[in-house]
Amino acid sequence: MGNCMGSPVVNRSPSSTGISTGASKNNSNENGFSGSTGGNSKYSASGSLDEVFPDGQILPTPSLKVFTFAELKAATRNFKPDTVLGEGGFGKVFKGYLDEKTHAPSKIGSGMIVAVKKLNSESMQGFEEWQSEVNFLGRLYHPNLVKLLGYCWEDKELLLVYEFMQKGSLENHLFRRMISTVQPLSWSIRLKIAMGAAKGLAFLHSSEKKIIYRDFKASNILLDGHFNAKLSDFGLAKNGPLAGDSHVTTRVMGTYGYAAPEYVATGHLYVKSDVYGFGVVLLEMLTGLRALDSNRPSGQHNLVDWLKPSLSDRRKLVRIMDQRLEGQYPLKGAALAAQLSLKCLAPEPKNRPGMKEVVESLEQIQAIKFIPKESYRPATPPQPTRRPGQHSSHNRSPLHPAYGGPGANKPHGYPRSPTAVR
Repeated sequence: MGNCMGSPVVNRSPSSTGISTGASKNNSNENGFSGSTGGNSKYSASGSLDEVFPDGQILPTPSLKVFTFAELKAATRNFKPDTVLGEGGFGKVFKGYLDEKTHAPSKIGSGMIVAVKKLNSESMQGFEEWQSEVNFLGRLYHPNLVKLLGYCWEDKELLLVYEFMQKGSLENHLFRRMISTVQPLSWSIRLKIAMGAAKGLAFLHSSEKKIIYRDFKASNILLDGHFNAKLSDFGLAKNGPLAGDSHVTTRVMGTYGYAAPEYVATGHLYVKSDVYGFGVVLLEMLTGLRALDSNRPSGQHNLVDWLKPSLSDRRKLVRIMDQRLEGQYPLKGAALAAQLSLKCLAPEPKNRPGMKEVVESLEQIQAIKFIPKESYRPATPPQPTRRPGQHSSHNRSPLHPAYGGPGANKPHGYPRSPTAVR
C-alpha cells in the first residue's frame, strides 16, 4: 500500500498502537493519527471549501475528526440493518446523521447525512486500505475528491466517515438498468461526470508527489445530487516516482479490465497508468457497456480489445454508442470523445496524454452544441444476447474471478475495498 505522500507508516495489526503518519504530535490520539478531537474537522460536508480552494490543496497533516465508536453507533442507530447503504469486501456501509457544525450524532432526519464504512472484523483485508484512506484522503482536498470527515479506531473496530453522495456511483447509472429509479444519463451529464473525474485525477497528478490513484473505474466515481463527480476509495493510492524515475515498481493490484497493460505485465506503475483507466471508463460512458464481461460472446469479453478498432471510424462509432442516448448527442463531439479515449488507451504510457490535456480536450467537446434532428432511428448496437441464467461479471482481479462477480452484493455508491493480484 502507498504511504501518505512520503510520510513513514508502520504496518501493524489493528489492535496495536503507535502508527506513525508523519503527523505532528499535537492533537493526536493514542494510535498516532492526527485529527480534530473537537467537533468540526477542516473538511465540511457542506462543500464551503469548494469556493475557498477551487483548485484543491494538500494539507501537511490529516485534518479529521476522531470519532468514538459510541458516537458512530448513535449516528447509525446502532448500525441497524435498515441503514445499510451497501456491503463489500471491506464491510458494510451505513447511513448516519451528524450535526453539521459539531459533527456530533444527531436525530434521524436532522443534521447532515454521512456514510459510515465499518470494517468487517472477519475480513482478511481492509486494514491497509483503511490506513491508506486515512493517510491520503485525510490530507487531500479537491472539489472532485470525496470528503473524508473522520475515522474511528477502538480495539478492533475500524470505521471511516464520508460525505454522503446522493446519486451513488457512476457504475449504478451506466450498468444497473433494472433499477427503475436510475434514469439513463444524458450526453451532457456524461461529459460533466467525465470532466469532474478528469479534474480529480489531474489534481492528484499535479501534486508534488504525483499521486497515482491506481484504481480508476466507474464504481469509484461517486455522484452528488447535481451529478458532480468525485473520486472515492483511496485504498490503493500510491506516491508517484521520485525525480529522475519514470515509474515505481509495486505489487499488481487493482481491477482487471481497467489496469494499464504495462502495469499488469511488469508491475511498473506510471502516473499515466491512471490515464489508461480513464480511457476505459470514457469508453464505458460512450457505449454503456462494462469494461469486462465474460458473458459476452467470445472475442468481446474485454471492451477495449473488442471496440478499440471502432473508435477512429465515425460510421462504426454510431453503432457502438449507447442506445439509451437515443442519438441525442453531437456526432462531432462523440467522435472527439472517442479519439480522446483512443489516445488514453495507447499501449505505451509515454504516448498517452496527461490529465491536464484530457481536461482541455473535454472542455472543447463540451463546447460543441447538439442540434436535434427531426426524428431518430437507433442504429443496431453491438449488444450481445446473454445466455439464460447468466449475469454480468465485474471482476476485481484476474486471479480472483469470483470477486465482485455474479451474485456479489456491492455497496450503493461506496465500493468494496481492494483485493491484491498476487
